[in-house]
Amino acid sequence: MNRSISTLSSGSRTLDGGVMFGATPRKDWAALIKPDHENLVQLPSRALLVQQGDKNILVLAGTDALLAPLPRTCRCQKHTHGLLDSLARHGLGEHDIHAVVLTHLQALVSAELRHAIEDGDTPRLLFPTARYLTGRRHWLRALRPHPRDRALFISPILGQLQVSERLELLDETSEDVLGSGWRFHFSDGHTPGQLLPEIDLPGGCVVFAGDLIPGTHWLSLDAGSGFDRNPECLADEKERLLDHLVAKRGRLVLARDPAVAMIKVMRDRKARYAPYDQYARLRSFDN
Repeated sequence: MNRSISTLSSGSRTLDGGVMFGATPRKDWAALIKPDHENLVQLPSRALLVQQGDKNILVLAGTDALLAPLPRTCRCQKHTHGLLDSLARHGLGEHDIHAVVLTHLQALVSAELRHAIEDGDTPRLLFPTARYLTGRRHWLRALRPHPRDRALFISPILGQLQVSERLELLDETSEDVLGSGWRFHFSDGHTPGQLLPEIDLPGGCVVFAGDLIPGTHWLSLDAGSGFDRNPECLADEKERLLDHLVAKRGRLVLARDPAVAMIKVMRDRKARYAPYDQYARLRSFDN
């Protein structure tokens, strides 16, 4: 089957740098991404478009980008470029997407969007004819979240997914739900049941790393974030996944890295994981 991948921008998110980089000292992470005077950093939200045969499949890290943009209330408001704009540059619209893989269901939304949700004006879900796929265990977690991450699950989004009648829940035994050449890794360290797709290309496999490894900084096994629910489990999962990619000479797509979209991974002389063969963006990549 002919298959190619492209990276898409689904906007950006502003986060507290100390939370995003966890136990990493500020002087180290601030050298990577300069914070503002309130210690906030801006990270991209990168989606993956997989085109195979006549099908278009999106992979999203979280549900932020799944919501339609808020309408502008006046012409003076600046247009915020998002996922639909990125799709349009590929000649695609909402109805051209056949499936959306959601690695997890957490959402970090803007203050404006949160106010709209709290006022009962939650935007509709994008892609009205697509199947929505996510992990079964993670879905159960989202319905009954722990107090530590309850605020990251937005009930109106879950409600829209549930009533869509297009939600499919996957587990470790799910096979061929998107055709041959797709496999799924499950991760519990960042959030229980996170779903990480592995996709075969002619030149080797590609794994969308979601929030298990959001950027090159997090290749280090001891690097995490304040959002991680089980840091020790996360380190073990990273090591297994990275060893798998090293052995298969596979690639890793990064959802949050400000400069790098895809890498290969090797182990250096000190057995540390290091990126190489880096791509800043992808368009119809099929090697």
